[in-house]
Amino acid sequence: MAINLELPKKYQQFLNLAHDFAGSYLRPIARKYDLAEHDYPVEMDVIGAAYDAMSETSDMGESVNSQAKEETEESKAARGNKNGANLNSVLAMAESCWGCPGLTLTIPGQGLGNSAIAAVANDEQYKRFGNKWAAMAITEPGCGSDSAAVKTTAILDGDEYVINGEKIFATAASRASHIVVWATVDKSLGRAAIKSFVVPRDTPGVNLIRVEHKLGIKASDTCALIFDNARVPKENLLGSPEVNVEKGFAGVMQTFDNTRPVVASMSIGVARGALEDLLEILTEAGVEISYDKPPHVQHAAAAEYLRLESEYESAYLLTLKAAWMADNKIPNSREASMAKAKAGRMGSDVTLKAIELAGLYGYSQRALLEKYGRDTKIFDIYEGTQQIQQLIVARRTLGLTSAQLK
Repeated sequence: MAINLELPKKYQQFLNLAHDFAGSYLRPIARKYDLAEHDYPVEMDVIGAAYDAMSETSDMGESVNSQAKEETEESKAARGNKNGANLNSVLAMAESCWGCPGLTLTIPGQGLGNSAIAAVANDEQYKRFGNKWAAMAITEPGCGSDSAAVKTTAILDGDEYVINGEKIFATAASRASHIVVWATVDKSLGRAAIKSFVVPRDTPGVNLIRVEHKLGIKASDTCALIFDNARVPKENLLGSPEVNVEKGFAGVMQTFDNTRPVVASMSIGVARGALEDLLEILTEAGVEISYDKPPHVQHAAAAEYLRLESEYESAYLLTLKAAWMADNKIPNSREASMAKAKAGRMGSDVTLKAIELAGLYGYSQRALLEKYGRDTKIFDIYEGTQQIQQLIVARRTLGLTSAQLK
């Protein structure tokens, strides 16, 4: 298979709608909820309904869940290359975050837990939970980037799992109706026993401890939770309940192969907003940017802009490739981490340099540039830090296990 770097024409109408939606609905209230941290954006209820309607009429093909089914080599060859839900997700997310990443993370039904459900749920589970708003709870006080060190337990008791443990940095967990919780079903079996469970937020024993004050994405709540004998039906375990020691952590990590390109696209969307604003500022200042002359013979600010733009393009293309591979059932763990690492680093580089080149205007709240700088930092942290992504890329490239390369 060969990837075509031109976007499919069928996407253009939808992306135009998504761009107009972000510009008309998200950007106008972005500063309002950046300043009013922890206030629920009441506009989100209407925006969520509009977002669902837009997605339903976009004709973007199958859901991620329907694409996750096994295919024979013959069926792959028969249908050829496929641009599906993963590519659609990263493109739509970039447009939405061009509007505001914090508000994007609090659109009802668009939680990170929804990506986990789409990645590993069976058909019956997808029917029950696919249209719910699901947060995701992975990180624990003693377990940050090493997701395999999860200590929260889920013990089977009859027809229910009993969940106990503490989670931190759960995005939108105070607002979502459900939470996807990572927990171990048997500590003695190591990382292979870590499973994900869909837990309704109103389940007895699910306790919200605090909502964090943050540097960026302030419109989105980030929460700490304690699970105290929270009971859920055993059917709420996503995927297979069997513990396959040989397969190890791979089943649960499939979620990250889907969500890391999405997080990369969030950084890409914000960076594009910063580049557009910076270009306008430089143009007004009389700085000419030419694509026909080498950077070293241009104004220093123009040369820097060209460098930032090239960094943006490389992150963008890496992200499209990772999503395209997922749509075409090509293992993309390395590429997903490459996209996440590159885009996370690029986002901070582009936004902070844009603030610097814009001077006082960039540092003040008269523009959104300083907000872009604060918002992008999280994309280099959550879903696995920059360092963890580089470690995964090295393991996949060298063919080494996590035990062989730490």
